[in-house]
Amino acid sequence: MLKFLIITIFPESLESYLASSMILRAVARNIISAQAINPRDFTDDPHRKADDKPYGGGPGMVMKALPIIRAVSALKLKKGGKRKILIMSPRGRQFTQTEAKKFAKKYDELVLIAGHYEGIDARVKKILKAEEVSVGPYTLTGGELPALIIIDAVSRHVPGVLGKVESLEEGRATSGETYTRPELITVKGKKFRVPAVLLSGHQKNIHSYRSTQS
Repeated sequence: MLKFLIITIFPESLESYLASSMILRAVARNIISAQAINPRDFTDDPHRKADDKPYGGGPGMVMKALPIIRAVSALKLKKGGKRKILIMSPRGRQFTQTEAKKFAKKYDELVLIAGHYEGIDARVKKILKAEEVSVGPYTLTGGELPALIIIDAVSRHVPGVLGKVESLEEGRATSGETYTRPELITVKGKKFRVPAVLLSGHQKNIHSYRSTQS
């Protein structure tokens, strides 16, 4: 089983996605697991505060180091298991499909730290030997969406998560144009048909057509 452990101060923001579709089925079959851990549960602050003003001044707040470090330290890795710790950050290197495959094969646990506000105390990265990753050349409000993207991308490569190996679109010729029934639809008086080659049953021609469209 591959475990995903998400460190987040907004665990509720993950619930609907983790409880639906492919991820839900994989969790129910004990192929993967996904758990949110709130660093607020590991702070000494009576108000469960996990952020503070940045040293040196400036706008916004910075997530404290100790609650995050304690949250990760409380996670028990199985004997002989391999864990990777990632910090969601627009400054990080680009997460890729190649890495998604590697993570699914190499690790037993992925710890995904979701930042917020002006970021995370830089000592978290140093102490946990974590790696900053980005899911795209843009900045989001928090790290929860990037964490979900990584969970989805990696899970697809865990054996048994998808019904068929062929469901991995990147492993086959995927047409940029796909069609399903009915064969003919009419919209505002115009008729739109499925390309004849897809109805021919000639698999060599169909594959050739899809390859040109992919």
